Amino acid sequence: MEDIVTAFPAVKILRHEPLAHYTHTKTGGPADFLAFPTNVQETKSLLAYANQLDLPITVVGNASNLIVRDGGIRGLVMILTKMDQITVDEAAHTVTAAAGAALIKTTQVAQAHSLTGLEFAAGIPGSVGGAIFMNAGAYGGEIATVATAAEVLTPTGEIRTLTQTELDFGYRHSSIQDYHDIVLTATFTLAPGDGTAIQAQMDDLNAKRAAKQPLDLPSCGSVFKRPEGHYTGQLIQEAGLQGLKWGGAQVSTKHAGFIVNIDHATATDYLELIHHIQAVIWEHDHVHLETEVRIIGEEPQA
Repeated sequence: MEDIVTAFPAVKILRHEPLAHYTHTKTGGPADFLAFPTNVQETKSLLAYANQLDLPITVVGNASNLIVRDGGIRGLVMILTKMDQITVDEAAHTVTAAAGAALIKTTQVAQAHSLTGLEFAAGIPGSVGGAIFMNAGAYGGEIATVATAAEVLTPTGEIRTLTQTELDFGYRHSSIQDYHDIVLTATFTLAPGDGTAIQAQMDDLNAKRAAKQPLDLPSCGSVFKRPEGHYTGQLIQEAGLQGLKWGGAQVSTKHAGFIVNIDHATATDYLELIHHIQAVIWEHDHVHLETEVRIIGEEPQA
């Protein structure tokens, strides 16, 4: 049987491609095959072919809140950023975005149509699919409050539309994580608003983000979930870990909840630093820091 690259001549598929070229940390080992489908049919066909060959399948969004281990990912990896269409239904006050659309762009489209509700996401660097996958949130808002439906491709190749209830949103959680569906589109139900006021709120939140977060350096965003009753950055600061370097990775001097790549860090640097932080905070405060960042892939071979 021909391999997946020759089976799909119309789809960009790369062999042994370093995922460090795509992750926001600039780290990560190679994917056996990395595909960039441009539409639902290509995604469905790639899934069917991979299932036929018993190839493992991994879907990543904009690879922003993600660490890929240095051993890389076996099988087929799909990046859906070429699927980025966004449409607006003025009468229903809805914005429907394909999985690969940038969440930031989606908020800008909503603002351009004077639809309010997505302002909190104006600076979140992920894709729409990734935002649904992890119920992304910031500044008191979260995707669960506005995402009313998602079209998904199930692991067996069936296309389904999930309701808000079926998406089973929780803190940094959705049913997509449990059932391994592939998000194809998401629909956000918003409210009519004033475009100028919406833009002002988005500008204000982006200014706050720029003032507090290390946006000038590669990072995976917020590393840890917020433990109940605590602020993660404050715990890390008080334990004396802010600024700690581990290989090429560092606990950000601007925001202790972030780990930045300051000198050709590896994913192993990131993961060892994460484990060190968790151990110190447990010893110092008896608080378990659970990772928010998604960690996938294989350990490097010795």
